[in-house]
Amino acid sequence: MIMGRPLRFAAAIVAAVMFTACQTAPVSGQATANRSALGHKESPSKPIARTGIDVEMAWGGEMRCMAAGCRLVAVEHEKSTLVLYEISGRHARLLDRQPLAYHPDSAIWIADDLVVAAVENSFSLDVFRVTQGRLQLLRQIPIGISPRDVVLVDASQGRFRLLATPYSGKDVVWVDFMLDEPESATRLERVKWCEAPWHPVRVQRAPGASAGGIVAACLDEQRVVIARSDKLLGPAVNLLTVPVTTRVIPRHTRPSPSGRWLYVAVETGGRNLRMNMDSGELQWIAAPQEVGTVSVLPLSDDLVVWGVDSRVYLQRIGEQGDVLETRWLPVDGFPTALQLIDADADGVRDLVVYNSAALPKKMGIEILYGPLWEQARPYTQ
Repeated sequence: MIMGRPLRFAAAIVAAVMFTACQTAPVSGQATANRSALGHKESPSKPIARTGIDVEMAWGGEMRCMAAGCRLVAVEHEKSTLVLYEISGRHARLLDRQPLAYHPDSAIWIADDLVVAAVENSFSLDVFRVTQGRLQLLRQIPIGISPRDVVLVDASQGRFRLLATPYSGKDVVWVDFMLDEPESATRLERVKWCEAPWHPVRVQRAPGASAGGIVAACLDEQRVVIARSDKLLGPAVNLLTVPVTTRVIPRHTRPSPSGRWLYVAVETGGRNLRMNMDSGELQWIAAPQEVGTVSVLPLSDDLVVWGVDSRVYLQRIGEQGDVLETRWLPVDGFPTALQLIDADADGVRDLVVYNSAALPKKMGIEILYGPLWEQARPYTQ
């Protein structure tokens, strides 16, 4: 794919805000100007402690903390590389960088010493072993689609089950393999879900699926689907449809820690969404900006982080979906993915921000050190 995915809303809105939903670089000062035009007021406060990591166009990655410390793996989308960093205290050190085929989109850990990268142009999942701080390619698994995301579904006694979802198209691929078996023993199962099912995630439960399953937001179909745990390899079924007649884009979805709520980042329309995973009730949540919510990470049932161009917003949500309070933190670019982890081992969870495009002279990955809510800046409208 040469170009990123374009923003899917009316041309008039595009002209008004000059914003793209694909993971393209934000324009310095543009986001602030948009918020000022909308009448938003933001209060200054002491900057939060952070570590910037110079990864270019970090479309995806993951930090993993082990007995020996924390390490971070990420892809550089345009440079077509996989990078490995050591995180010690509040410092990051580059350990290795390895080439990939054109346009890698995401990377995850599947064990303390194993990493998988999803690569568009090679239609593959590339498996690496980390040995003495170096990335060693073990296997390239051809899957027949250009993968946007890869997630670990199960790992047991050296056997791994992965799910790869496409950059575009309706087919997802289930991958079962063991490294000590020949490559010919790898099993692939191709199933139709929906158009562009991005950022899949496991949920503990859902209406009609008491055992939960795996959900994904369908960028081009205005809905969220679920592959139920009891029918995991079957076609995904509809979990929710965004209840509006105008064109909106459900971009990213994540469950709250208890599993009670499923939060949905809706890229257009000025509102986000959550679903009660017991009753099926849908609640609208007022977004801090009219457009541009691209990622979501619930910190608790009623405290959630939303990613927008050049910042993250933290909102406390009432029982009926009303916004009780909003705060914000600046980030260096377009926060396409968010991760909560105790990166500096101080007992407080930190926010890792993966910027798929960063402002000039800014960082592609940032670690914002907690506590997050207490250090976020007050925000009023």
